[in-house]
Amino acid sequence: MRFEVSKVLDAIEARLSTDPALARAVVDLSEIVRYADLDGGRPASSVRLGLVVDALGQYFAEENVPVYVVSPRGLLSDTDLTSNERMVIRRWADDGKVEVVPMLDDRVFEVAELLGVPVLTRTRGEQYRARRPWVDEPGRLLAAVAGEGGIPVLVSRVGRGDPGKQPERSPMGERMLARIWRCPESNCTTFGTGADADSMFADMRTFTNPVAQPPPAVRAGTPTCPRHGEKLKDIGPRPAVEVLSVRIDGVIRNRFVVSTGEPVVVGRAPEGGKGVMLGQWLSEDARKWISRGHVQFALRDDGTLTVQDVSTNGSGIRPGGSSDDDGRIALGRSESRPLAPTDVVELYAGVNVGRSKMWATGGLAQPASVMGEAPTMALRKFDR
Repeated sequence: MRFEVSKVLDAIEARLSTDPALARAVVDLSEIVRYADLDGGRPASSVRLGLVVDALGQYFAEENVPVYVVSPRGLLSDTDLTSNERMVIRRWADDGKVEVVPMLDDRVFEVAELLGVPVLTRTRGEQYRARRPWVDEPGRLLAAVAGEGGIPVLVSRVGRGDPGKQPERSPMGERMLARIWRCPESNCTTFGTGADADSMFADMRTFTNPVAQPPPAVRAGTPTCPRHGEKLKDIGPRPAVEVLSVRIDGVIRNRFVVSTGEPVVVGRAPEGGKGVMLGQWLSEDARKWISRGHVQFALRDDGTLTVQDVSTNGSGIRPGGSSDDDGRIALGRSESRPLAPTDVVELYAGVNVGRSKMWATGGLAQPASVMGEAPTMALRKFDR
């Protein structure tokens, strides 16, 4: 049973992200683990995060939807969780998969406002209404409840909510996310390594993933490390990014980020385990046509997104996402072209890549579940 639960936690880990460009919602882990009504199990279980992640995937009708998780430090010593669960949460924190803070306060709501994403919570946020009046807007607060057949679903705390209309980042969020920040604490894995700022600016490779750096806390208008409470130093501008989606037969299977200086290869199975792998979603004919590395996306310093064909069989561009074959632009091996905002790159019939903002929802009725390795009844029997 322990093995089954460990596999579920590994599956959940793949859906966690503090990357501002990818996260689609934010949660308080200390709240989620106590949703005992979702599975009828122990007083606290980190596996319930998987049930909520599944509900988020159904809400957006999309595979692999990342969630931003915030946890108060006290949860790491909560004896209602198993020692293995506490160890896994610590690992997630050390790896930058979740954000651990000394005191939760309104950090979950702050992240939601800065990033422009909904909060998955059963509260109405009354105590934060004065600072966060948007909590009363439809679709900003989504509650995970048991749906038909006991399968959790998300319902809006106010109004019906509309997954096709994501909220916008706040102006403060735009300013904070345009810069790279450094924490003076030497052990801060979120905001740098504590190394000298000038050397870090000269060589960003020493910095902890500046492109995916989460948003600072804002205290009295000052950017602050949410984990250490220290004032952050502005290191310089954050590299520009474009968020792209892989859409196969009308279904969004994955999202990924392209940043300046970091091209991304998409194909059947890019070499070295890097890039975006499509093989698990392709038909037999598509696997034969699409190369291991098929196209490469790059973002220029001037903000232009380009695509280069690196395949054997070639690819194409559909201007404006048109299905009209007469307008399709063929792309031969090693050929590169800039992409207009609504252009779609076609690797094979029905296998497309475009900017994520083009497709509000994924078109998928039943996304793959992270809970497949742990039937609810099995979880009820799992104990310390």
